[in-house]
Amino acid sequence: MKLVLRGLAAVVVVALAACSKKEADAPPAADAPVFSVLATSDLKDAQPLEAMVEKATGVKLRFTFGGTMESTEAVASGATPAHAAWFANAKYLLSDPTGQSRVKLQDKIMLSPITVGVSQTAAKRLGWDDPAVAVKVSWKEITQAASQGKLVYALSNPATSNQGFMALMGVVAAANNKSEALTAADVDRGAIAGFLKGYKLVGDNSTYLAEKFIEQQGSQPGQVNSFINYESWLLSLNNGGKLREKLVLVYPHEGVATADYPFMLLKDERRADYQKVVAYLKSTDAQQWLARQTLRRPINSEVMASVGDLFPKEGMRVELPFSPDRQLADGLIDAYLNEFRRPIASTFVLDTSGSMEGNGRRAQLVQALHYVAGADSSLTGRLAKLTDRERVWMLPFSDQPWRMTYFELPAGRTQARGVQVQEDSAVKQAMLADVRAYADGLRMTGGTALYDSVLAALRHMLEQKAKNPNYQYSVVAFTDGENTKGRSLQQFQQAYAALPEDVRGIPVFMVLFGEAKEADLKALVQTTGGKVFDARKTPLYAVFKDIRAYQ
Repeated sequence: MKLVLRGLAAVVVVALAACSKKEADAPPAADAPVFSVLATSDLKDAQPLEAMVEKATGVKLRFTFGGTMESTEAVASGATPAHAAWFANAKYLLSDPTGQSRVKLQDKIMLSPITVGVSQTAAKRLGWDDPAVAVKVSWKEITQAASQGKLVYALSNPATSNQGFMALMGVVAAANNKSEALTAADVDRGAIAGFLKGYKLVGDNSTYLAEKFIEQQGSQPGQVNSFINYESWLLSLNNGGKLREKLVLVYPHEGVATADYPFMLLKDERRADYQKVVAYLKSTDAQQWLARQTLRRPINSEVMASVGDLFPKEGMRVELPFSPDRQLADGLIDAYLNEFRRPIASTFVLDTSGSMEGNGRRAQLVQALHYVAGADSSLTGRLAKLTDRERVWMLPFSDQPWRMTYFELPAGRTQARGVQVQEDSAVKQAMLADVRAYADGLRMTGGTALYDSVLAALRHMLEQKAKNPNYQYSVVAFTDGENTKGRSLQQFQQAYAALPEDVRGIPVFMVLFGEAKEADLKALVQTTGGKVFDARKTPLYAVFKDIRAYQ
């Protein structure tokens, strides 16, 4: 995500000597060591490559998937045991000497530019449905349409995802009519604010956003009508047959930011296996498979010529260069979180039933609340911390929902131009300390009235939304057991159906741990929108890293 230093020398992988078909197709020994690769979650569609690579090279390739920020932090800190990493791009990782030192070799595998997919009705309304006009649309026009409410879009969180950050940087670079010389002090704050007025559908990964976009895509004013993402995802949506209207793909004429999917060696002792894998990934067979199955453009020009019919011709425009100013990236993310995005308002529904006292669950919940209240100074910890202007209601429950406790974070300082990382004010530090003290005071007793409590939180959020529509509302619920008091799931669903239509815009994020019934929690979020996070194998505080990216 962060900006790659211009002039960073490209690393050349030594070409492999050709091997015989017999050697290439030889299966690995049963006890062959795994070649582990940490990949970002948007590459899950490439998982069949595990078997393909193993068959072709004998290397027992195995992927593990994670979010962009947590994966980047794992590599930069040296905490990951993976032998290699595969990200959409490595600009964030390679933005400082520490990240650069972790990567021994890297090779670009495929390409996919950032694209604005606009529903046909909206494109016609904007005059962008004519191909001759669409190729001339600028980031400035996109920003203007968003600020006027004509372009209402889905986008991965710019603070935690490559595509979200790259889109925001495109707006910034185009607004200033500068690229390499752009600094944090140059940023046109008005362009950011205008662009983000159209940001309605937030998420941390493309799979979730695609599902929600399909559900919410509409043609009426105020409804989501656009999706900003990599070209591959938008082409897949158009081919999937689930959209109400197909998307017109707009490639901003000033230039595009392109994911080049670098495959990176982290452990030098596995260099030989790395080179075998890279050679296969760049082979004709693999490049054709990637193009046809994932709709990413081949890095191999000859293969690209053979599959050119899959891709719009105007897609690969001039690459929009990014400034190497590290303060620009840090300041832009900080400003997005604390100033420019719609502020967050949420109710945390906290299970304080008696079963929470056992197996360290209370301690885990307290630690999680400390985490969002600023106790973790790591990269992902800073991104997950409660932000300026945020409103939080804590709703503990056991036999019934109890009294809510309200916390409101103060607004930060503003500046006339540019962006920079702002230190927490004394007032904000005191408020974060109050949240930690509240967590320390939680006591566990009684049964579990989960559905009554989630319903109470939703009703409360509806009341708040009517008073303050400019906030982004959600409910985050934590439970370790099945519902034992109050409404059943079916009764909750009946009560939910009777709520005003505005409730559809308030997602419920459920955190599953302990003996909680997974099927019931999944049924709840299918009713309310949102997502289930499984904390039975992942520490609860780590789950918060994921949840915050959806808010």
